Amino acid sequence: MTSWTHRSCVVVLATLLVGAGSAAETVRNAAEWNVGKAKLAIQGYDPVAYFPEGGSAAVSGSESITAEYGGVVYRFATAGHREAFLANPARYEPSHGGWCSYAMLEGDKVQVDPKSFLVKDGRLFLFYRGFLGDTRAKWLKGDPAIETKTADAMWKKISVESARTQEASRGDR
Repeated sequence: MTSWTHRSCVVVLATLLVGAGSAAETVRNAAEWNVGKAKLAIQGYDPVAYFPEGGSAAVSGSESITAEYGGVVYRFATAGHREAFLANPARYEPSHGGWCSYAMLEGDKVQVDPKSFLVKDGRLFLFYRGFLGDTRAKWLKGDPAIETKTADAMWKKISVESARTQEASRGDR
């Protein structure tokens, strides 16, 4: 191999490796997440419990079964749920930093009722429910695909985080 051809191969290989590394990286901005001073996500509810394998219900987590991921603390109802989460955190983390997905359509960070949720396409969406209404019901009246895309874009603008993909959320193994 001539020295020019060898150098060209090295440059191409280096470019491919750098590109592959940056594609795999996920930008995270925990300062924008719906957590308090204790950095507690979902008001202490177990993120795995929302999914079919966890029972498809909003369940409070235990103060004694926790995990920290990306600057956010999660509680779990069982050690098994904690293990499942740690095996694939992207699958179980709430969309839009744990803020109300419906409000995120307008770029608003609104508190949620952890019992008002939807798991769709392998993602957890949380909603406000209270004196001012039920945003989950409003979300369901619209086109979830368009709403998800819009809310994802607004969340990215607010948080500067990488958008989660369905593949990452599903945890295709």
